[in-house]
Amino acid sequence: MRLNSYLARAGVASRRGADELIKAGRVTINGEPGQLNTFVQTLDRVEVDGAPVAKQRLAYVLLNKPAGVVTTARDPQGRPTVVDLVGHESRIVPVGRLDADTTGALLLTNDGPLAHRLAHPRYGVEKVYEVEVDGVPDDATLRRLRDGVELEDGRTAAAKVRRLAPGRIELILHEGRNRQVKRMCEAVGHSARRLHRSAYAGLTVEGLEPGAWRELEPFETSRLRSLLPEQPPGRAGSSPG
Repeated sequence: MRLNSYLARAGVASRRGADELIKAGRVTINGEPGQLNTFVQTLDRVEVDGAPVAKQRLAYVLLNKPAGVVTTARDPQGRPTVVDLVGHESRIVPVGRLDADTTGALLLTNDGPLAHRLAHPRYGVEKVYEVEVDGVPDDATLRRLRDGVELEDGRTAAAKVRRLAPGRIELILHEGRNRQVKRMCEAVGHSARRLHRSAYAGLTVEGLEPGAWRELEPFETSRLRSLLPEQPPGRAGSSPG
């Protein structure tokens, strides 16, 4: 594991903050100054300012994010964050983002490689959204959402869409563009009034009250790893769609 990732996993600092500690000469590996390109082996002794550092256990948390909470580790405006809400003993961070007014399934972890794969556009991680919209979308509108709509950053990929109620739809996407669901709804003339992510990568918030969280079961983390192999399929490239 690269040294900055090791320090982040230990809860010492973010990877960027760990880089600054390393460059300042405050980190040693087996008594020798650490370097930015240093890799930590199983039996290596890592110290920061002379104090030993040990990896934290890997942690995977599913949160039913409530409205009004921002998806960051800390907020300069002093708003409540998802990390504050969870208050986990390990230094975990959110995978991806949900807008402050969006609710629902959010994964937090300190497993950097898995988080990176979850965010990689080529894996097309499934995200299920329930959307309350202005007006009543007709069948033609749902077909447009299903087939893809033109946005300023390109046409969206095909999606699954179904009507839940006259002004409420379900959208299942495999893309992760910024504010994508809201922009898609605006593009077809039905602005989103309320947005809830009911499932992420097969993980649902069923049984979790808003603001509640739980640790993933071992079989759930194993399933995530089986869905997301270590190497991205094919060559890396731009986001799909």
